[in-house]
Amino acid sequence: MPMTENPAAPPARGPAEHAVRDQIIDAANECFARYGYAKTTVADLAREIGFSKAYIYRFFESKQAIGEAICSARLERIVNAARIAIGEGESATDKFRRFFRGITTLSVDLFFDDRKIYEIAASAVSENWESARAYKETLRTMVTDIVREGREKGEFERKTPLDETCRAICYAMMPFVDPLHLERNLDLLPDAQTELTGLILRSLAP
Repeated sequence: MPMTENPAAPPARGPAEHAVRDQIIDAANECFARYGYAKTTVADLAREIGFSKAYIYRFFESKQAIGEAICSARLERIVNAARIAIGEGESATDKFRRFFRGITTLSVDLFFDDRKIYEIAASAVSENWESARAYKETLRTMVTDIVREGREKGEFERKTPLDETCRAICYAMMPFVDPLHLERNLDLLPDAQTELTGLILRSLAP
C-alpha cells in the first residue's frame, strides 16, 4: 500500500526529513529506471509513493533537483573509486593509468548498464547541471594533483604551464569520461582508452 500523508502537516525536520528525502529519491530511481527521466513527472512520483506534489516540492524544488541528487550520488561513487585507484598507484604515471582506466570503466558500468538511468547523466551534461559541472571540476583537480606530483618527482616535464597541461589532458580524456561522448565511443574500448593513456603519458615525459 502506498504511504499517505497529511497535507496540512509541516515537513519533518532532522532525521525524519532525511528519511522522506531518501524515500522520494528511491521512488524516483525506480520511476526513472522504469519509464525514463524525460517521461517521468513529479505527479508520477507523487502517485508512486502516495504523496501530494506539493509535499514533494517541500523537499525538492523541481524534477531536476531530484535528478541532481541521483546524478550526484552516482558521480560520487565514480570519484570515490577513482581516489582508491589513485591511492594504489606506486608512481604518478601508475596513478594516472589507474585513474583514467577506473573512471572510464565505472562510467560504463554506472551509466550504461541501465539505459533509463543513463538519461539523467545525459541531461546533466547537456543541460549543464551543477552536478555535472562539479564532477568535471573534481576530475580536473585530480588530474592536477597527479601531474603536480609527477613534476615534483621528476617523472613529468615542467616547461608547459600546469593549468594548460591539465586542461589539455581533460580535453583528451573527454570522449571516455563524458557520458554523451562515451556512448558514441563504446566500441573503441578498451583499446582507444589504453592508447590515449600512453599518448598522454608520453607527452608528459621530461
